[in-house]
Amino acid sequence: MFKRIIVPTDGSDITSNAISTAVALAKVHGAKLYAVSVKEPFPYSAVSEMQPTPPQEFFDAQERIAQSRLKSVLAAAEAGGVPCEAHSIEALHAWEAIIEHAKRVDGDLVVMASHGRRGVQALLLGSETQKVLTHSTIPVLVVR
Repeated sequence: MFKRIIVPTDGSDITSNAISTAVALAKVHGAKLYAVSVKEPFPYSAVSEMQPTPPQEFFDAQERIAQSRLKSVLAAAEAGGVPCEAHSIEALHAWEAIIEHAKRVDGDLVVMASHGRRGVQALLLGSETQKVLTHSTIPVLVVR
C-alpha cells in the first residue's frame, strides 16, 4: 500500500517514536523511507548590516545539526533493514518543506510526531504537524 514514506525529524524524543513507527511501516509494506530535516534560513536583518554570526558559519552549523538528526533516522532504518534516503532542506516554514519534499519524491505517506501542545499554547504557537495535516494531499500518520 505505501511505497515511499516521508519521515520528518527535528531530533526530539517524541520524533524518535515517529521514526520507529515509520521504520516498522516501511518494513511491513516493503517501502522506502525518505527522512527530512528542515534547516532554518539565515536571519538576515534589514535593520543592521552587523550580524552576530557570519552567514557561512550559520549555514555550516545548521547543516551539522540536520545531518546529526538524519543520522539517527538512517541508523534506525538500517537496523530495521529498510532502505532510506536522507535530505536536509532549508525553509522558512517546516510544514511547507515537508509537503514539498513529499511531492518531490512522490511520497504516499507522511509519518510525523505530534508535540502534544494543547489549549492556548497550541493556538498561539501553531503546530507544524497541524499545518501538514491541513495542507497535505497525501495521508499523514501522527504519532504521539
